[in-house]
Amino acid sequence: MSIFSWLSAVNLPEPVLNTDAIELSSVRKVYVTGAGEFAALRGIDLRVKTGEFAAVVGKSGSGKSTLINMIAGIDRPTSGEVWVAGTPVHTLTENQIAVWRGRTVGVVFQFFQLLPTLTALENVMIPMDFCNVHKVEERPELALALLELVGVGEQADKLPAALSGGEQQRVAIARSLANDPALLVADEPTGNLDDQTASSVIDLFGDLARRGKTILMVTHDMDLARRSSRIVTMSAGHIVSSAAVGGPEA
Repeated sequence: MSIFSWLSAVNLPEPVLNTDAIELSSVRKVYVTGAGEFAALRGIDLRVKTGEFAAVVGKSGSGKSTLINMIAGIDRPTSGEVWVAGTPVHTLTENQIAVWRGRTVGVVFQFFQLLPTLTALENVMIPMDFCNVHKVEERPELALALLELVGVGEQADKLPAALSGGEQQRVAIARSLANDPALLVADEPTGNLDDQTASSVIDLFGDLARRGKTILMVTHDMDLARRSSRIVTMSAGHIVSSAAVGGPEA
């Protein structure tokens, strides 16, 4: 079976309309190790509205990365419910999750994860090719439009090695938007960038949120977190606060 036949054969549940972008209810994640069980998440309740730019902060080991892995469908909860864009992610099969993630969630990594032998344009087209969302003949034009949206359209024909760190991260963000996902998840996206470039990436996230994208970003930098619309603070597997920036706790 070809990849396209497989994609079309995977049926996804119809999303529930008019819901929050992210809704977690009593989510626990327990890992079994040689030293016994380790609870990475301990009964998480969280709601993020559509179009919100939320930052997740906390010390190392607080559960930040595990939380976004639950939301992106990269990992599964031991118990509880995970709803993203109206889909009950916790109920999906492995095949369904792969298709759902490709169409619904864009992921931005700290280390860019661009394929070194492909141009910036070709890197952005990879998710399009995998999910077969756009017509083949339309993909180069759409990929170029995304590169222009994030400010690196003139770098379309260059390999990653010829780009600065900030330019590579912008290409990675363009790639994450390739299939017009409802949610963009970023794990320490500014960790390898200088202060000025990191600031420009946060500006870009804010602009995307104003355009209706929901952004969930893990960061250790409180100055950058304060430029989001909501700060979710984690400690020892718990959410200890979830507050709008400059607003009431929710």
